[in-house]
Amino acid sequence: MTKTPRSVAIIEVAPRDGLQNEKVMVSTEDKISLVERSFAAGFRHVEAVSFANPKRVPQMADAEGVMAGLGPRRAGRNLIGLALNARGAERAVAAECSQINYVVVASETFANRNQNASVEDLVKGTREVAAIARAAGVPLSISLATAFGCPFDGEVPVERVMGIVEELLQSDPFDIGFADTIGCAVPPQVTEMLGRARAMSSTVKWRCHFHDTRNTGVANAIAAVEAGVDFLDASTGGVGGCPFAPAATGNVATEDLVYVFNRMGIETGLAIDRLLDTSRWLAGVLGKPLPSALGRAGVFPARAA
Repeated sequence: MTKTPRSVAIIEVAPRDGLQNEKVMVSTEDKISLVERSFAAGFRHVEAVSFANPKRVPQMADAEGVMAGLGPRRAGRNLIGLALNARGAERAVAAECSQINYVVVASETFANRNQNASVEDLVKGTREVAAIARAAGVPLSISLATAFGCPFDGEVPVERVMGIVEELLQSDPFDIGFADTIGCAVPPQVTEMLGRARAMSSTVKWRCHFHDTRNTGVANAIAAVEAGVDFLDASTGGVGGCPFAPAATGNVATEDLVYVFNRMGIETGLAIDRLLDTSRWLAGVLGKPLPSALGRAGVFPARAA
């Protein structure tokens, strides 16, 4: 375990992973507004869109429209696009994404349901996507889904995950993220996984993506920070879920993480008031209360009226 750092970088994923599983179809204009609100709150990295098959993920059908609506690219605004295959990576490059996030899965059944491929095929696909990203001068992130457990295959041994990571490192990605796709992880798993990963490479950045399905998201995020993680994914309001993972509820809420890190003296560079304002706005867009605990309870100590 490393010494608790003074700061941590959070990547906002509400515009993509947050919205993709929502039944209410969100307009292109509101998606653009969510991205802009995120940058206004202090984010430097926003996962804005997914270049998935629109028949499988209808909410992301307007990915090119969202990217076009965000206007000219500006320094300090890293717009990340998710790609599930080489075609998705090509679309991300054409849409002028600042970074591509490619998904590999650690368990066979979920790999087939999520991307209609085997784990081996997805690992091999990394090389093709990496070549596309490299030719375009775009950094490549790799998210390793079901890294802590699979809804169909059960436990995923850490040795299996590390074996996949060893292969992924050959593509020289900017970062590799361990995704708790179904919210089953607990802090000791997080600590072990990051400890082993950091021993494998000191140049690649390490990222974690937690769902709060079983109320362990904040605890896992704290464990990740204390284990030296470089980036954490989070979603304003705690919205999210995977269309191909049964009962996989929302991502850990950005404002919940910022609250706890503020109280711990860990800097995030994010304005909690703006996050809460966006969370309330997004609840109105989706027409329902959002899972965020801070959205219900507010900050403490409470500010004077």
